[in-house]
Amino acid sequence: MKIIANGSEPVPTDSQKVLKIDNDADLAALAAGGALQDVDRIELAFPKFTDGRAYSQAVLLRRRHGFKGDIRATGDVLIDLLVHMQRSGFTSAVLAEGVNADAAQRQFDRYAAFYQGDVLEPRPHFARGPVREAA
Repeated sequence: MKIIANGSEPVPTDSQKVLKIDNDADLAALAAGGALQDVDRIELAFPKFTDGRAYSQAVLLRRRHGFKGDIRATGDVLIDLLVHMQRSGFTSAVLAEGVNADAAQRQFDRYAAFYQGDVLEPRPHFARGPVREAA
């Protein structure tokens, strides 16, 4: 997952199509209306850390609507939420103001593998086969 410090977001180029989706948006209607076509990045907001609707939106965008581009978390993005965001389908996150990007990266180092399946790897650990060591 790409971690972006607050205030250092790169400005999208003219060729990039970015779509910001509200938490109460009807994703099925957006997809049916063609709003998701040719979109490079979708931004989903976390207005406060207790509002988890964007997790569901990310999973739906990946699984049901087949979105392959960047899904970016914005808003009140805290370190302890990042691993779950990645497992839900987010590929980048803009950290909340005052959150250290180095500390955020340590979360991914700390939690590198999971037993359950997720958006990235839908098969549970037991169904993935034997783990092979690199030569």
